[in-house]
Amino acid sequence: MMTEDDYPYPAESAMRGLPRGNPMAASAEENQSTTDHYRSSSPLNRSERARSGEPRFSPSASFAYNARIAIALGPCAALLVEMGGIPVMATLTVGLMVSYILDSLQLKQGAFFGIWSTLLVSQLAFVLGGSTLSAIDSWPLYILAVLVCCEANFLIGVWASIQFRWLQLENPSIVVTLERLLFACIPFTASVIWTWGAVAAVGMDHAPYYFMTILCVFYWLYSLPRQSSFRTKTEKRYGGQLADEALILGPLECTLHTLTLLFLPLLLYIGSHHSVIFSSMATVCDLFLLFFVPLLFQLYASAFGALWYISKDPASLQQIRIVNGAIALVVVIVCLEIRVVFYSFGRYLHVGPPWNYVLVTITMLGGALAAGGYGIGLVNDAFGSAAFTGLSILVASTGSIVIGVPLKFLPAPIVAGFYISQFFIKKNLSSYFIFVVSASLPIAWFVVHNYWDLNIWLAGMALRSVCKFIIASVVLAMTIPGLALLPPKARIVTECGLISHTLLVCYIENRLFSYTSIYYFGFEDDVIYPSYMVITTTVLGLALVRRLALDNRIGPKAVWILTCLYAAKLSMLVLTSKTVLWATVILLLAVSPPLLLYKDKGKTASRMKPWQGFSHAIVVTVSVWYCRQTIFEALQWWNGRPPSDGLLLGFIVLLSGLACVPIVARHFSHIQLVKRVLLLVVAVGVLLIFMQPPLPEIWSFQSKLMHIPEQSMDDSSIYGSITKKPSWPSWLLIATIIASLAAFTKTIPVQYIVELRLLYAVVVGITFGIYICAEFFIQTPILHALLVGAMTCASVFVVFTHFPSTSSLRFLPWVYALLVALLPVMYLLEGQLRLTNAENGEDERFVALLTLEGARISLLGLYAAIFMMIALEIKIELASLMREKALEKGRVQNLSTKSSGFVPKYRLLQQRRASVASSFTVKKLAAEGAWMPSVGNVATMLCFLISLILNVHLTGGSDRAIFILVPILLLLNQDSNFSTGFGDRQRYFPLTAVLSLYLVASAIYRLWDEVWHGYSSWGLNVGGPGWFFAVKNGALLMLTLPNHVLFNRFMWDYARQSDLILLMIMPLNLPSVVMADIITIKVLALLGIIYALVQYLVSRHIRIKGMKFI
Repeated sequence: MMTEDDYPYPAESAMRGLPRGNPMAASAEENQSTTDHYRSSSPLNRSERARSGEPRFSPSASFAYNARIAIALGPCAALLVEMGGIPVMATLTVGLMVSYILDSLQLKQGAFFGIWSTLLVSQLAFVLGGSTLSAIDSWPLYILAVLVCCEANFLIGVWASIQFRWLQLENPSIVVTLERLLFACIPFTASVIWTWGAVAAVGMDHAPYYFMTILCVFYWLYSLPRQSSFRTKTEKRYGGQLADEALILGPLECTLHTLTLLFLPLLLYIGSHHSVIFSSMATVCDLFLLFFVPLLFQLYASAFGALWYISKDPASLQQIRIVNGAIALVVVIVCLEIRVVFYSFGRYLHVGPPWNYVLVTITMLGGALAAGGYGIGLVNDAFGSAAFTGLSILVASTGSIVIGVPLKFLPAPIVAGFYISQFFIKKNLSSYFIFVVSASLPIAWFVVHNYWDLNIWLAGMALRSVCKFIIASVVLAMTIPGLALLPPKARIVTECGLISHTLLVCYIENRLFSYTSIYYFGFEDDVIYPSYMVITTTVLGLALVRRLALDNRIGPKAVWILTCLYAAKLSMLVLTSKTVLWATVILLLAVSPPLLLYKDKGKTASRMKPWQGFSHAIVVTVSVWYCRQTIFEALQWWNGRPPSDGLLLGFIVLLSGLACVPIVARHFSHIQLVKRVLLLVVAVGVLLIFMQPPLPEIWSFQSKLMHIPEQSMDDSSIYGSITKKPSWPSWLLIATIIASLAAFTKTIPVQYIVELRLLYAVVVGITFGIYICAEFFIQTPILHALLVGAMTCASVFVVFTHFPSTSSLRFLPWVYALLVALLPVMYLLEGQLRLTNAENGEDERFVALLTLEGARISLLGLYAAIFMMIALEIKIELASLMREKALEKGRVQNLSTKSSGFVPKYRLLQQRRASVASSFTVKKLAAEGAWMPSVGNVATMLCFLISLILNVHLTGGSDRAIFILVPILLLLNQDSNFSTGFGDRQRYFPLTAVLSLYLVASAIYRLWDEVWHGYSSWGLNVGGPGWFFAVKNGALLMLTLPNHVLFNRFMWDYARQSDLILLMIMPLNLPSVVMADIITIKVLALLGIIYALVQYLVSRHIRIKGMKFI
């Protein structure tokens, strides 16, 4: 809805038409102001203003019409992506991610070209990837369709380009042109694509009317005169009006838009119905309607400045509106009579021809003339008032006669017509309410006379009940406008009327939309109430609520209730359920108060008191629990089967947490404890959804829709008895994760109390250990105690490494030693126990060996994860200590030079460790914590070795896995006990060295395996390749080694090698790439080439930085 401020010309100006008070001419003062405005637009006056120093452009301003452009291009982009399919979607995803990364790195030009490159590639993917346009048989139509898609893609790129501020600063004239290009081209392109979508959704029958409606909307949005976002041309001396140069569109674009609005829907109808265009009066009426309805809309828009380029004289514009509007109105009324009234509602006309045509024409034409005359201000004198009253009485009388109102009821519509005219003339509320009472009688008679006696069940109830609800709804709808005009003291009456009418509309639409059967003569499962009617009434209702709220006709509480009621109706389109509407109403009423009812308080303090927030949270939780049946139906609709109890409980908890987010975000964002508790609640809901743990029988949700047995008799007869895996351990995993999250968010203050820290570490270790035992080692109960002990040791080590205590530096090495010692004990003990119990037969022993192998792999995988977690924790702690040491040195130097200086980052580190009485310091690390680097290195090496063993068992020793495993070696630390000279500078040396050694060893092994074992096929050993194969591949392997040796040496000392040496050695890898028979040797050769390029680039970068430093 546009306000007066959106238009470049004031409401009292000539561009809005003449005032209603004087329909023939404007005042002399107003005409003089308008004349001065148009004179100010002459080239002479423009040059004078330019010489006065007024800026022509305002490049610092941002684009002000993003929402308006998004209305048209957003659905177009979505439809094009859907038509293009997966290739276009993948291209856009990757390209936009790259552009976003470039923009976040402050590479604005790179992001700009990235967006245009993405759009270009996506357009190529759209054309070449087999979009839905490829189904068009006609080549001319296909080319036109592709061109329209290309233009839409181009406009999206223009819209994205205009958002770049650097483009506005460097090229202000370009952004003005781009803005003009958007407003000029969008009505043509977007209307076509929108019509495609409408035709695809509802069919081609009424496509010209869809096209006409879309063009009218876009004409209103983009063709009315608007000020440019990048020009400052406001003339304060002439009433704040704008010069023509300050408008976005010029006369040429506006003329093209007008011609498009008037003729394109007509041409579309002629092109799609050319074979039957004059076959009946209905098709001829369609021709007239498709031209004259846009003409009427154009004339209405001219009151808001749409025809500013035709004439500067207000009287001329008014004459154009009156003459053309009268002609168009007569034609439209006649066509509507033929096309709609007599075609669709002829059975309700109780007067025979030719009087039915005469009465319907008088009714429709008289009503249109009365409404049009009042709209353009012709009812302000005595003659106009008398004519308006007479037309109103005539229209009411003829309309009642033609629909068959009895003579005894005929005075009611006459009285209604008289008093509604008096209301519009004198603005008398009593006249309006007399009109409502009088008009209710013929309306009720019409409904009762035509539908009351029909024996039809509609929407799950008798048709008589539907008639009662319709009559009540219509009467309330007529009463509400009068209630809205009551004084502010009686606003409660207006609010009650609006809420009652909205509840009635919701009830009627819910019955008509959800109960879709008509029980009469076999009309089962017919569509009674289409989806677009639900959307239409919702949009109109929300617009009405907004308008009344802006006019201060209703209060915030009524706005809150009405918004929730109208918005809840959209849930019927998503889920087919009889209770979804009221469940959604309850949820919205519970969730929305923090957003709609607490908006006028100050921003510095909490807008909602703590007890109010707590009460709202309880109401939200109770509301979600009350709507559990609807949540159950939604999950069943989504999954295709009834959800489990854990899944249902998870969604209830998650929705309760998410519904409380507005309370916390808007009113209690300054309280950290509340945000942490909310995070824990959401985490519990997510974990319940993914884990779906079992619930006690008394907590199980029994729904009337659950009729599917978990295991039928046929399942047992076909598959035998099905043994279910126990799912109760998932509760232990949920408890472990929630406890860890609570400690991480400081909800549990483990960093302040040592005893609580120890208890937390032990409990987490025990619960997670029991979960591991129950899920993966259920068949070895003797090892359960050892596994729980190992997990407890790991938990204690990690917790006390992150939050050390006074004595933790002394006992943590022993905890780690116990953890490592438990690995071989459990590994050997498990094998001994399984093989001892499987001595009865060969088959049982074979099965035991397979089970043992799987259990040992699981144990190694568990320990690999534990060692990686320990190595990562030690790496983080050591890095934090080194950073703390550097900051301490910088703080001391800063204090010596400036007494008031303080390093903010040091303060954050001190806050992190303020609660620990004797946390790690550099001196304490040297005295008691020197074991940490060694323990971290041992954990890293054990994790890497175990991962290699798992790679051999699971993938057969795949070479690709080494590229994933070598980053583990980044966790190595500087340790004087094992390595000398290894520091932060050499942190990448272990990765490259181990990668090269592993691939060389793998190549040698595969070469030996090929030569020694040969090929085995169909049980026959046919021999392997000869010695020539071995010598050739061995020589090619040797050619790949020099680059690896040089690069690994470079990664140790970063000593620069001669470019000539690299240039001579790198080509040695090319024969291996081309001639090698073993893929590992080819990988080594390619890796050697990459190593040489990286070494050259890094050496060059170091040399350039050194030269800059010198």
